Amino acid sequence: MKKNIAIIMGGYSSEYKISLKSGNVVYKHLDKEKFNTYKIHILKDKWIYVSDSNEEALVNKEDFSIILKGEKINFDCVFNAIHGSPGEDGLLQAYFKLINIPQTSCDYYQAALTYNKRDLLSTLKPYGIKSAASYYLNLGDIINENLIVEKVGLPCFVKANKAGSSFGISKVYKKEELQNAIELAYKEDDEIIIEAFLEGTEVSIGVIKYKGETKALPITEIVSENDFFDYEAKYQGKSKEITPARITPTQEKNVIEAAKKAYDILKMKGYSRSEFIFIGDEPYMLEMNTTPGLTEESILPQQASIAGISLPELFSSAIDEALQ
Repeated sequence: MKKNIAIIMGGYSSEYKISLKSGNVVYKHLDKEKFNTYKIHILKDKWIYVSDSNEEALVNKEDFSIILKGEKINFDCVFNAIHGSPGEDGLLQAYFKLINIPQTSCDYYQAALTYNKRDLLSTLKPYGIKSAASYYLNLGDIINENLIVEKVGLPCFVKANKAGSSFGISKVYKKEELQNAIELAYKEDDEIIIEAFLEGTEVSIGVIKYKGETKALPITEIVSENDFFDYEAKYQGKSKEITPARITPTQEKNVIEAAKKAYDILKMKGYSRSEFIFIGDEPYMLEMNTTPGLTEESILPQQASIAGISLPELFSSAIDEALQ
């Protein structure tokens, strides 16, 4: 008997349009012989099922069910394709845990932890996962530009602590630019992380559960045409993503070890994609994404393809793992 799969997409953050693209790619490639698939848009003002002809049906939030043509549809599993809140920060993971519906991403604690860049890097540091020198600000804190520059140097990166897709991030070269960069970051979040600039090769590596095993995917080198890997570089073709990365065997070994170590330390499930910058042979972690982009052009699907894993196989495996 075919399983009913809800593919959730959208969300409440600036990333919702990207999430809709990811969700539609999952819907397109999931095996229709194996699954009954339903597109569910999770939006601030409504949770709705959306048909291929754009007909809508409200989601009953009590048990996450829908009614179509007088028939109640309950879901056996949820495929999470939401970037940002509430799909990547633990809120929906906790909700589905409470109503006992399996879902494809990590558990609620791991989602909340990894979505918070400051807490993630602080948690991994005692285990030997390196990261850049950093300075923290919360909305309302006094901004001491001299102290910031003393701690992290220039240039530096000012980032919204809980945001993805490079929203709310600036590269700052002069002390006088800090105020504007901080104001931009506060538009995305009330917490900020300011990090030292690390000059080296930037790479992205996916670690997933696949057929019961923790699997590191081929490594992607990020070469941005812009000053850094910003929104334009990620989504508007202003970068080269080279897989496999042009790195040494030692660098490859070290970053795979670091990425898998972080995945295991955090007791992760589902997909992850972590960003690192090499200083010499040592990888320094920037962040970990637990609901990475899933379009045909996104990094994780590119890596899976080079590993010989098709999109139908990649997506079906995530559901199989969740149902187990």
